[in-house]
Amino acid sequence: MDYEKLFRLDGKRAVVLGAGSGIGRESAKALAAHGAEVICADRDLAAAKETGGEAYEIDLLEPGATERAARDLGVLDIVVLTAATNVRKRILDYRREEFDRVVRLNLGATFEVVRAFGAGMVERGGGSIIGFSSIRGTTVEPGQGPYAATKAGLVQLFRTAAAEFGPAGVRVNAIAPGVVETPLTEQIKASPEWYAAYAGKSALGRWAKPEEIAGAVVYLASDAASFVTGSVLAVDGGWTAIDGRYTPPE
Repeated sequence: MDYEKLFRLDGKRAVVLGAGSGIGRESAKALAAHGAEVICADRDLAAAKETGGEAYEIDLLEPGATERAARDLGVLDIVVLTAATNVRKRILDYRREEFDRVVRLNLGATFEVVRAFGAGMVERGGGSIIGFSSIRGTTVEPGQGPYAATKAGLVQLFRTAAAEFGPAGVRVNAIAPGVVETPLTEQIKASPEWYAAYAGKSALGRWAKPEEIAGAVVYLASDAASFVTGSVLAVDGGWTAIDGRYTPPE
């Protein structure tokens, strides 16, 4: 083992779905910095082009779009899926169409990505698929029921894919971030009180920047994680480790 090249991705082709902003953008940049040829895929083609590398326009909710992308992009060694949405409402206030919207992208599109891109990897005998769960896959918060359900469901879907694809040498893993400053969390960031409350929930006492998640993507894509599959890697600043903590009086 050449440990100096443990995280290198030279000669690997990757696609990042959701590369136009946030964690997806930083993940694409990090993969490229480690030598991978990266395709930046996003519904917003202009944003994907701003990220750098080859840009590809895709709407994951368009019927047949994922299968078409798998054909168009050809041989891939790494697939990263970051696209997600959320509607922050308590269950009794939720409308069915809002529930369906969250489930359709967060879980339905993930299912299509795993099937469409996983098929080629299984046939070729190798590859790494990386998706994004959340701390909400294990810890709940009022107003995030359907989102939490999809993030927990993604974990079980990925574990099953890991079991089914493993004999062909394909690894499937999930990353579970804590609170990250991305467009998806704009609503929280707009409230100083809410922002501070979230920061205080982690052991590090702050939010994450999108680039702080990118290292986990590089790790799971690389040979450094060659024996890692079916895992959920928490990158949450210690949120889940100390959830429910109590600091007794002196």
